[in-house]
Amino acid sequence: MPTVEDLNRLTRGAVEVVSKGELEKKLNLGRPLRIKLGVDPTSPDLHLGHTLALSRLRAFQDAGHIAVLIIGDYTARIGDPSGRDSTRPTLTPEAIGANAKTYQDQAFKVLDKARTEVRWNSEWLEPFMREHLLETLKRFTIQQLMQREDFSARAKAGTPITLLEILYPLLQGYDSVAIKADVELGGNDQLFNLLMGRQMQKDAGQEPQVALTLPLLVGLDGEKKMSKSYGNSIGLNENPRDMFGKVMRVSDELMLSYFELLTDADMGEVKGLHPMEAKKRLAGLITARYHGEPAAKAEREFFDKTFSQRELPQDLKTVQVQASLGTLSQLVVHLGAAPSRKEAQRLISQKAVKADGAVLEEDKPLGALGELRGQGGVTLQVGKHRFFRIQLQ
Repeated sequence: MPTVEDLNRLTRGAVEVVSKGELEKKLNLGRPLRIKLGVDPTSPDLHLGHTLALSRLRAFQDAGHIAVLIIGDYTARIGDPSGRDSTRPTLTPEAIGANAKTYQDQAFKVLDKARTEVRWNSEWLEPFMREHLLETLKRFTIQQLMQREDFSARAKAGTPITLLEILYPLLQGYDSVAIKADVELGGNDQLFNLLMGRQMQKDAGQEPQVALTLPLLVGLDGEKKMSKSYGNSIGLNENPRDMFGKVMRVSDELMLSYFELLTDADMGEVKGLHPMEAKKRLAGLITARYHGEPAAKAEREFFDKTFSQRELPQDLKTVQVQASLGTLSQLVVHLGAAPSRKEAQRLISQKAVKADGAVLEEDKPLGALGELRGQGGVTLQVGKHRFFRIQLQ
């Protein structure tokens, strides 16, 4: 029988569990439960915000249950309207397939691949649309579907809602019927869809799933949810240095939330630590999860030497740069310190690019930047954690 501690571990960080009593009964059935997480591969990149549900799914795996990861190759053609104030752009099948491949690669940094059942919902939704859609539509009303907050808000604002978007909760709900889910995980903006799955299972004569929702992780800006489009995310494919450094930027107010939602650390112990030590431990735990303990240890040492002790990295290599390369932003991109010129220009405007400690405030041609012409080279710093030794030719 599951203990209170077991139940707390499985529901750690949850916003809602519909219902805890049902979950306890299911855990007492004496068989592995089928735990569902559906993901639409609308983007190739995952960030820490995506790992909240993945981590809960892993917790159920570790407790002996079956993780069912549904790749929404069919529903991605529609786009999940949850939390949206406009219709998502349509993706091509090729883009969906490419995104799904990278999504799985990153998801298995959290999940145990050997104990994960991966399913593609086109397997059952294509025949469902041909054979069962009309009969299903008879049992659900527009009023039911318009109870979704995002739909009602868009309707009041006069923003278009497509009929495909109206169908989305039914299709996600049918996923639960198709795989006979015992529990479904999702963000707290997904609650309506998860409850729809419960209703559709009842209609199909199945025991309804437990709906377990998790919060949306607040990003590095401390305000908006973590999103690559907001520039406040920490990607799972970030290199160890950037990952460790970005976690160190998390505010003290957010730090405890990150500990609870992204790690299995003992919260009582964490609260007894000095905030700086706690943040270093958080950065180490997250970096170790995605890059291994040796990388996390190396990045902590680098951070301590570079920032706590005000030392420059000892392994800086000199890079020969021709002035004809272009402007400062082009140099930043050339060094791999920014993915695009637009991002490099943003860093310059935020005074995040320095030469020997002096801020470079304008995106000037390299030939006009006398600050880059120091004898023996100049140490160029981009952001807090990227250092380069530059010799301008």
